[in-house]
Amino acid sequence: MLRKILLPAIFIILAYGFWVSPDFKEISAGVAIFLFGMLSLEEGFKAFTGGILERILKKTTDKLWKSISFGVVSTTLMQSSSLVSVITISFLSAGLIGLAEGIGIVFGANLGTTTGAWLVAGLGLKVKISAYAMPMLVFGIILVFQKAKTLKGIGYILAGLGFLFLGIHHMKEGFEAFKETINLAEYAVSGFPGLMLFSAIGIFATVVMQSSHATLVLIITALAAGQITYENALALAIGANIGTTITAIIGSLSANVQGKRLAGAHLVFNLTTGLIAIIFIDFFVVSVDYVSASVGIANDDYTLKLAVFHTIFNLVGILVMIPFIGKLVYYLTRFMHEKATKVTQPKYLYGASVDFPDTAVKSVKDETIHVYENTVEIIVHALNFKMKDLRSQDNLETIATKQQKINAYDVDKSYDRKVKGIYSEIISFIARAGFNWKEEQSNTLHWLRDANQHLAESVKAVKHLQKNMNKYIISDNQQIRNEYNQMRIEIMTLLRNMEECRHHCEDESGSKILALDAYKLRVEENDKELSHRLFQHIHQKQITPQMGTSLMNDSGYTTLICRSLLDMASTLFIGDSPEETQAERALALDDNELAAVMED
Repeated sequence: MLRKILLPAIFIILAYGFWVSPDFKEISAGVAIFLFGMLSLEEGFKAFTGGILERILKKTTDKLWKSISFGVVSTTLMQSSSLVSVITISFLSAGLIGLAEGIGIVFGANLGTTTGAWLVAGLGLKVKISAYAMPMLVFGIILVFQKAKTLKGIGYILAGLGFLFLGIHHMKEGFEAFKETINLAEYAVSGFPGLMLFSAIGIFATVVMQSSHATLVLIITALAAGQITYENALALAIGANIGTTITAIIGSLSANVQGKRLAGAHLVFNLTTGLIAIIFIDFFVVSVDYVSASVGIANDDYTLKLAVFHTIFNLVGILVMIPFIGKLVYYLTRFMHEKATKVTQPKYLYGASVDFPDTAVKSVKDETIHVYENTVEIIVHALNFKMKDLRSQDNLETIATKQQKINAYDVDKSYDRKVKGIYSEIISFIARAGFNWKEEQSNTLHWLRDANQHLAESVKAVKHLQKNMNKYIISDNQQIRNEYNQMRIEIMTLLRNMEECRHHCEDESGSKILALDAYKLRVEENDKELSHRLFQHIHQKQITPQMGTSLMNDSGYTTLICRSLLDMASTLFIGDSPEETQAERALALDDNELAAVMED
């Protein structure tokens, strides 16, 4: 609703500005070119994430100071706190980092974004950077059209920098010419009213452009041209800092609750920092003057003094908030809960994760484990057991023989509610990834997609098994009752073994896959033994031919359930790294080897 009102209003204001002043066109075009440059720069850095950024992040966020440093360095390099915020939300949603580490990165990103103000104020306005923009654009666009991912990434970065420089040039020229027509400085508002008014304008401008960098460049170029006062520029910078949280909030809308908590932390931090800057503005002005004098910045060089102010108040905000990170995590976790829904929703899939290969694989793997856990619950209840029976070490045969009644359980309804939606989202997520990454990540996603298919097949098979099973496990015929009890005990035993393997098998290469191979052999042996007993029962007329047909079909469903679960486990439970995965798969028995072992 807000977008429907805001967008037409912006178009109307821009159209009026273009009609009133040609110089306004140049300023607006400069902003547009600058924003396009930021998009190109972000696209270029995404080409180099390919797992490297994720691995660096895992190793550099185990301590708070490392998390903050990562935020500072990554934002300084990419010149986009928005991109860093979106990346951090995707990592957090995928479970690669914790909330406290994510908050540390966001704090660091706020400090890192101040480097943009330094570059523009210290270099962009002192040198004719448009001369550097043209070669960057030429070489950058040529490289963008190359097929190699690395060259394409370099091309986007060069083109992005070229557009940034060109945008700054046009904003600077526009404000210089604009003051000959209208002097905006005449509309300056001093004192506390001006502080609040221009802070609000800074917030609005950043929300509209969704880039505090663009707002700051606009402020600095306007300040350099004398179109705004130094006092009002400080207020605009405070507003820009608060307004930048809108990107994190928008980015968190499709994230899980952890991503929303991080966006909340970002909002709290920036609001607190902005409030501190407004309340102690006089103190900050004095501090800026002192620091500027100490490093040789001229007293009337207001653009560099604005960069100093932007750095100091962000640094103060970090120092004030660091002691409260634990409390912030506590209250965000307490007040922002997972939404209870009738249909189970994905927990780990976040749209932006598609752009980061290792993060995408981790998201899909965690979500597949989610599907596995829900599938196990469905199978256990469909077999007329309880989850506590699976988790205990009680004798399954004793539990089965004591059961005197059947608990009605709707497999279809449970599948639709607990599996189908997540399964569909996983397939959609993998399809969006496009399998265009390095082979190891592409292969892993392929195996995970198959793992989900195996889980879906096991649920469908247990639904078919349930029909006759519910009738025969309370039958007066001892033989048929025993056989159906044995089938469900076999599946439950396998589930117990798989859980044991999942959580307690040694982490040495090959241990889990060898354990799974042993279970596969046992499933095939059980199938052969049941076939042998089946013909004995029919031959000795212990069961009717109709019972024999049902038993034959349902033994096939039992074997299918077990095979599907084991095929799934061969992907889901083996090593996390691509090297471990490849090594363990090489040890696994294929169908031909399994058949050969059975014959021996």
